[in-house]
Amino acid sequence: MSIEQWWPALQPSTREWLIANNGDVVPPHVVEEIARAGGDVTSDAWWVGQKGPSGFSLSDAAIDWVEAVANGETPEAPGPDHR
Repeated sequence: MSIEQWWPALQPSTREWLIANNGDVVPPHVVEEIARAGGDVTSDAWWVGQKGPSGFSLSDAAIDWVEAVANGETPEAPGPDHR
């Protein structure tokens, strides 16, 4: 599932956190909410960034997507071949 599909299912406070902390490591409780909303953080989806000892982060393309949302724009997801 792509970010534009699970984003609306997040709590407003979670979306606000992701906007305010765009580019930061995503805390476990936010990762869990993304997963409950349908975002598979173990997938190779374009919005999945690094997963490692420091935690989970969104991809650069997803960071750009969140920034566009924060600016009141309606961003489009990159094509299926984007990674």
